[in-house]
Amino acid sequence: MKALPLVLTVILTGVSACSTMYYGAMEKVGIHKREIMVDRIKEARDTQNEAKEQVLTAMEQFKRVVNVEGGNLEKEYNKLNATLQKTEAEATRVHDRISSVEDVSDALFREWRAEIKQYTSDTLREASERKYETTQEKYAEFIEAMKQAESKLEPVLALLRDQVLFMKHNLNARAIAGLSDEVVTVQANVDTLVRDMEAAIAQADSFMASLQAE
Repeated sequence: MKALPLVLTVILTGVSACSTMYYGAMEKVGIHKREIMVDRIKEARDTQNEAKEQVLTAMEQFKRVVNVEGGNLEKEYNKLNATLQKTEAEATRVHDRISSVEDVSDALFREWRAEIKQYTSDTLREASERKYETTQEKYAEFIEAMKQAESKLEPVLALLRDQVLFMKHNLNARAIAGLSDEVVTVQANVDTLVRDMEAAIAQADSFMASLQAE
């Protein structure tokens, strides 16, 4: 068991080294960390929006199954289950996109801090330090909003998983109708998730605008 931290350190070091090599190779062809950062923020923003739409689709299907009268309940269950699986995949993509933004941002800010020390002019160094601090503050607000929205995904997915599993075990109209009270709880969680995701998307747009304006 004592070897585990060492193994983890080696893995993380390898990942960090790969990222450093990648950013170095990109800079050689004229693509800098700042550009990569903006591209990854766009991807993270778009992925959050896609995840939001998937959650809304799953919620609408859940309501439709609960309110169904007659028809093929198993078919409706299968559709909802497929949507849930797709939503779970989108949630994973959201996490991965945020991680990729953090990776390049850490590299960018680390490089920026190191380069600030290279100034011989106090005036230019202080100006760069102020811009660094302002950018880092805006970044911290943005990434916190993204993570806050992401944190709301799993509670919503957990509720939907419970409902889908219950449907699987109770594929009859009376049992499904009994889920109507659960709609309110699930909807409240979805509403919170959507609100936080939309706020995070707005934060992403604002942060990118500030980067591109400089």
